[in-house]
Amino acid sequence: MRARNGTGGTAGEGAEGAKGSAGAAGSAGAADRWTDAEFRRLRAAADPEIDAMVARYRRERPETAADPGGLVRALIRDLGRAKARARGVAVAEPPPPDDPVELLDELAAATELPDWGRDAALIERGQRVFTEYGLYQSVALFFSCLPLAYAEPGSARALARVSDLATGNLTRRVAETGQMLIDVMGLERAGALEPGGRGHTAAIGLRLLHSCVRALLLERDGPEVWDTEAQGPPVNQELLLATLMDFSLVTWEAMERMGIVLDDGDRAANLYVWSVFGHLMGVDACADGPLALADLDAISAHLGRGLAPTPEGRRLMAALLAEMEDFMFVGWRKLPRSLIHWLFAEAAHGVSEVPKMLGVPPPAWWARPMFATALAAHRVSWLPDPLRPVVRGLIRRAGRMVILTYADRYSGGGAPFQIPGELARRWRLRRAPAARRARGARRAARRAVRAPLRPLRERRGERRGERAA
Repeated sequence: MRARNGTGGTAGEGAEGAKGSAGAAGSAGAADRWTDAEFRRLRAAADPEIDAMVARYRRERPETAADPGGLVRALIRDLGRAKARARGVAVAEPPPPDDPVELLDELAAATELPDWGRDAALIERGQRVFTEYGLYQSVALFFSCLPLAYAEPGSARALARVSDLATGNLTRRVAETGQMLIDVMGLERAGALEPGGRGHTAAIGLRLLHSCVRALLLERDGPEVWDTEAQGPPVNQELLLATLMDFSLVTWEAMERMGIVLDDGDRAANLYVWSVFGHLMGVDACADGPLALADLDAISAHLGRGLAPTPEGRRLMAALLAEMEDFMFVGWRKLPRSLIHWLFAEAAHGVSEVPKMLGVPPPAWWARPMFATALAAHRVSWLPDPLRPVVRGLIRRAGRMVILTYADRYSGGGAPFQIPGELARRWRLRRAPAARRARGARRAARRAVRAPLRPLRERRGERRGERAA
């Protein structure tokens, strides 16, 4: 979360911004709202309404009490089917009789857009930020937002434990997060957030999933792991607010490092969409109105103070980095770690320490001079930038490769990764079977080339871990 001139304005700057945040009271009002007491309240709060719904469902089905992890897995399956239906994909097999599909149906029927969240023109403008700069935002998600989440102790602990207890896959959630971005932002249609739309289905599914995760972790781990008095319950309201910050402010700042600067009107519109999504997902901060640009400095300053290294965060980061580097083309394997170091450099509120907290290996030797030259040219408009096309080309290619790899990996099933045709054309993503087979062959060739070097890299990683310890 990097200090920036302009984030202190309100979403009311400009005609569209005025419609998106009529309740914003400016910087002074934001300081009055985002006090330490308010953050303590959010940290102690979960989602009582939905937690009660899940508890009632489990009381009526005693078999779920013995296996809360099974309930999480079943809900993930049902959410995948619901998302497929929302995308117009036929779902041939009905859900098993013990799956919690009725929970999704009940919440879907009860969840509508708030009165303040029906500005279709503003929603479409906010979505356009993603459709126009989606490859850059994909890089921001994988190399900035996710590492930042792993540096938040409560978030890292929840993600790692859910993997251990329910899904058995540390990086599946990465693909699901990318799919959620596409479902909410990828079509430039306000209807995505209406009941039955992709974004609406994603929001209510996440709200239910978070409640099931809370039940799983509190029952399996107990107070020995989850000190709810000090840290709040798992997936509490403070963490949910941090998630919205990742998809908005953190993403914009990463894009600025890449040379893409949004004006305040686009920022306000994008934040408005995430506020509507947050309302549907049960985020308390969006219960009565959208977040405003004036809120962001106070929120980011507070959240930055809560970052800390944890074993879970380092494990998640190592798994993500290994997967990302496996995607990269030969000669550029270290691009992901180099992007992480670059995107967090000079960040405010202690966020610049995130790569160190997570044990991210040093960047490639070529990264520092290349990115430094590009950044200097971004800041000094008259300075020539011979590397700008190279840097932007690498960023777009990295974003495209990550998206395509996840799309290829899950193309045979429903969730968690499908790309609308119009978005694939705009981002120049080749999805034909022949293109997928060619990419698969290239990945196999890269793995064969890198395999002899893997033991050496693992020994180097062990030595770095020993020095860090």
